[in-house]
Amino acid sequence: MSLPDVALSVRAGALKAHYEALAQGDTSGSTAWLDTQLRQADRFANELPADPTTLADWTAQRAANVARQYASYLDERRQGAPRQYFSNRAHALYFLQQVAPTKAVDGAWLFGALHHSNDPRFHGLIRTYLEELGDGDAACNHVLIYQRLLASLGCHESLPLADERYLQGALQLALGLNMDAYLPEVIGYNLGYEQLPLHLLVTAFELDELGIDPHYFRLHITIDNASTGHACKAVQALLQLWPDKDQEVFYHRVAKGYRLNDLGLGAADIAAGFDLEEQLLQAFERKRSFGSHMHSDYCRLEGRTVNQWLAEPGSIAGFFVALQRKGWIKRGQPPADSRFWQLVEGPTAAMFGVFSPYEKQLLHDWIAADWQPVQRPRKAAQAIADTNADQASGRAMPLDQLIARMAGARHALPDGLAATRRYRQITGLNGGHP
Repeated sequence: MSLPDVALSVRAGALKAHYEALAQGDTSGSTAWLDTQLRQADRFANELPADPTTLADWTAQRAANVARQYASYLDERRQGAPRQYFSNRAHALYFLQQVAPTKAVDGAWLFGALHHSNDPRFHGLIRTYLEELGDGDAACNHVLIYQRLLASLGCHESLPLADERYLQGALQLALGLNMDAYLPEVIGYNLGYEQLPLHLLVTAFELDELGIDPHYFRLHITIDNASTGHACKAVQALLQLWPDKDQEVFYHRVAKGYRLNDLGLGAADIAAGFDLEEQLLQAFERKRSFGSHMHSDYCRLEGRTVNQWLAEPGSIAGFFVALQRKGWIKRGQPPADSRFWQLVEGPTAAMFGVFSPYEKQLLHDWIAADWQPVQRPRKAAQAIADTNADQASGRAMPLDQLIARMAGARHALPDGLAATRRYRQITGLNGGHP
């Protein structure tokens, strides 16, 4: 899951704009862009079995392999091995924000299936999409679950992200908006995305260890199971939509769509890219210009006022060194023992409200270094009831207008949730739920 540069066919810095345009339903240039990504995905090996009729067994075997790998991971952890992904809580918050663009369009690659509710061959794909949408229940909508997780952690304000972080989200949006032209590729992408990966299990375990609610990740562990879940539905959808003609070409295109999952950095690589001090310095550099005229001249560090320290770009690293020399930051000790932390944390702190929870977590964990606090208990996720009643206009709305509100970047909004519930009623695709 490497070589992110391979997939960036748009000019540097433009991938985010492409992602945002697709989120607004703008498909201009999206087919040419998809074709480029599919050519780039050819660089990766084809993992699918030669015989598509063995896909069910292949999926089950993959799930069994992941289970064995996870059991080995747990055994290593019981024997004292450190966490594999997240060195501290700030590291986990970094990861959750880095993958947010993809989580914000969860399920988007299947959006186009909604137009085929009269064709029973598409019903498995439609049910998968509706389940990603929580069947219109705000408490179960996957995008809203992730947004609530970020908000509960104080990470609802977007960090500046590398352009490549928008790649997978853009792929999902483009596939969903062009499904009729890329049906085999969508089927293949869905087959790959719905396989249970080891990183999902490890992420959930380590988030829980760090006092972060792992519900979003645990939900995908259960819902994607190979027995009756989305992984199983993905295989069934391929077999149900298997063509009478050009079968070899069809399966070849399925395999190309499957390999789209390998473009960009994977979860483990994103987690491995975290450098605590680098992230801390970047966070304070973003704050530097706002604070360069806000401090009095009373306090001086090594002959310079705080305003003078903050006035110069790139001075933050030296500023932190000066704070340590003065004894205001005591690395490797409880952060509460550092005077600088006392200025930042708490309702009576002199800089209360200046730093976001994520920025404070970076500072906390950098000061703490090898010192480990007592593990905090995880707070139960707050249940949020869906109070959005279906609007009268929604009840009579034509199907195509309902579908438009259920697009990958809109379905988590109140009118998208209402449209999802109405779509289920009209089509009867309730999945056995009332």
